[in-house]
Amino acid sequence: SSFPRCVDVDLACLVYTSGSTGQPKGVMCSHYNIVSACRSVIQYLGNTEDDVILSVLPLSFSYGLYQVLMCFVFGGTVILEPGFVYPHASLKRISQEKVTGFPIVPSILATILRLGHASAYGISRLRYMTNAGAALPEPLVRRFRSLFPHVAFYSMYGLTECKRVSYLPPEDLDRLCSSVGRAMPNCEVRLVNEEGREVQPGAVGELIVRGSNLMQGYWHDPEGSRDTFRPGAYHSDRWLRTGDLFTSDAEGNLYHAGRRDDMIKCRGERVSPREVEAALLRIGGILEAAVRGVPDEADGQAIAAFVVVSPGSDLTLPDIKRECSRYLESTRVPRHIKLLDRLPRNDRGKIDWKELHPWDAQEKST
Repeated sequence: SSFPRCVDVDLACLVYTSGSTGQPKGVMCSHYNIVSACRSVIQYLGNTEDDVILSVLPLSFSYGLYQVLMCFVFGGTVILEPGFVYPHASLKRISQEKVTGFPIVPSILATILRLGHASAYGISRLRYMTNAGAALPEPLVRRFRSLFPHVAFYSMYGLTECKRVSYLPPEDLDRLCSSVGRAMPNCEVRLVNEEGREVQPGAVGELIVRGSNLMQGYWHDPEGSRDTFRPGAYHSDRWLRTGDLFTSDAEGNLYHAGRRDDMIKCRGERVSPREVEAALLRIGGILEAAVRGVPDEADGQAIAAFVVVSPGSDLTLPDIKRECSRYLESTRVPRHIKLLDRLPRNDRGKIDWKELHPWDAQEKST
């Protein structure tokens, strides 16, 4: 044949990163990378040919693309919708098409819960929902569990460079709501310090990942590719540096602490944005929170929080600071707080920091 032979180490596709914190990068995926990732996710979701998946996610996003690819592998059905623009119509489709699986991002779940009567749509055939792309605020998870107790909910963590890393079994959700679980099948993870040594449970470390799901590298970026991998014991044994910081508990469950380059350096201390966000979300009336460091002459960086409160809430900025001090050391209480109607998110569910404009002195809280 005049056609070149295709083997599983050949490139199958390029999937671009979101670019939420910089330029999008082309992730090179081989055929075996894709098949391995599909098989691992299918294994823990328990997919069969009877499953019907409703996907409202963009196909340029690996989370959306893999809904199609996985259905090819397990022989199920995938229904594609161009976004979640009309929530009522999408929820009706779940009932009409007897959908059993519904992958979401945080903005979709928030929309469903705002409808108030979503449980009236007749989605009794829905077996599971999944979340990836961005962490779900704990209050949203708890509200979902009360409305849809029959739906298994999988909280997951992944990145384009290896598709998926971990998942939390639904039976552990109530007990470990803020965790993204442990490594999925055929995948190994470790948390390491800046010297590359493994850290103890409870300590913050960078997540590194090993498995057949790891990308081949970045398209036309050999230097970036080299910096992203750590060599293992032999040629094909590599560890992917995710750039994400986590802690783990005694059982090995992972808890996201932020991006390596997002840690706030305030008064000589390293502060995790996730720690401050978690404290804000414990305050009644706060729906969403996003925290980052902003330049500060005295402290190097000051902690700034963008907060969405419930409609009708009478929370004030002093109220929020006072409540924060119940859960955080004084040095970790946000100096600046800005109230927003919503947090800007891209189509992958991640906060679009480029849309949160640089802090203006007139917008700072006192």
